Amino acid sequence: MIIDNPFVLIIVSSLIAAASAYVGSFMVLKRMSLVGDALSHVALPGMAIAIAFGVSPIIGAFVALTVAIVGIWYMEETSENYPEALVGIFFTASLAIGVLITSEAELLEALFGSIEKMSLIEGITSGILSIFIILIARRYIKPLLISVVSKELALSTGFNMKKINLLYYFLVGVVVSLGVRFVGTLLMGALVVVPAASAKNISQSFKSYYLLSVAIGVVSSLLGIFIAKSLSLEIGPIVVIASIFMYLVTYVIKLVRGK
Repeated sequence: MIIDNPFVLIIVSSLIAAASAYVGSFMVLKRMSLVGDALSHVALPGMAIAIAFGVSPIIGAFVALTVAIVGIWYMEETSENYPEALVGIFFTASLAIGVLITSEAELLEALFGSIEKMSLIEGITSGILSIFIILIARRYIKPLLISVVSKELALSTGFNMKKINLLYYFLVGVVVSLGVRFVGTLLMGALVVVPAASAKNISQSFKSYYLLSVAIGVVSSLLGIFIAKSLSLEIGPIVVIASIFMYLVTYVIKLVRGK
């Protein structure tokens, strides 16, 4: 049973957008924007395998991302490579495997998303998980912020940054696995990064930055769905275009303020 109620569709998409933007706000501060984009591609082979076995692609994406995240976290803690380089390795390997094992029709859906084909159970689960993602990220906001300033400072305050970093990567994996059903693996990076980048243009404090990231993410989602439905277009790409439009608006506001 797919989601055929517009109200439910709006609620689910808004929650996913809010969670993506909130998690993405930390990613932008930590200068890891490309990590979120690359991780979305890691989900492709997992989605392909799940679809082949008649399982929800969200589950397949989550399993693939969990394996990649644990590997990236372990390699980051035990090697001198930066996260971006490690994600790049997993990205290229998984994208190649995903393209090889995914049929053409399924590949198109995985790359660009199709939230209208999401089942009611998937929708409810995605909404609940999105709320939990925001609550957990909010719980660890202090050590995450301190680690942005200095990893050494975070360690000196008594926080176990290894576990917190693993938890953060895990939250990124969950939100990406939910979002790929919404906007697809190719466009998921925009759902995570662009609202946060937009908020950074106009925010005056950390608190307003997080709130604006979430607000811009939700508004972009709603605007994209409205335009897509009105013009009978695919929702995922239009949501991303709406998000880019919001970024341009905030950039203009930033320029005007600068003058």
